[in-house]
Amino acid sequence: MNETKALINRYAAVAWGILFLLLGVLMIIPGDQTGIFMLGMGVIFLGLNVARRMSDIPVNAFSITLGILSLGVGIYAVLHPLLNLPGFEVGFIPLVLIVAGLYVLIPHPRYSSNK
Repeated sequence: MNETKALINRYAAVAWGILFLLLGVLMIIPGDQTGIFMLGMGVIFLGLNVARRMSDIPVNAFSITLGILSLGVGIYAVLHPLLNLPGFEVGFIPLVLIVAGLYVLIPHPRYSSNK
């Protein structure tokens, strides 16, 4: 069990490290990089859950939901100027708060340990 917890912590640390590196690099680049950050964050969260699944660790519904939403918003933000789609502004913090609120309110299966 301790090995599983260590692996979960390691995966989380790697994901957060990559997320901070992405944010730092994008902050160096001039201009608005929000769309690329949202796209990257979605890939990181979904990649984290793929790694968890491949290691037989339960996936996290919150990070999957946030990853899918981030990926969708990022794809739209990157493609909307190229495809002449109407733009919209969604802040990162409101998006996280909405997802967190829905996660708390919507019933979902709880994982329990079999001891």
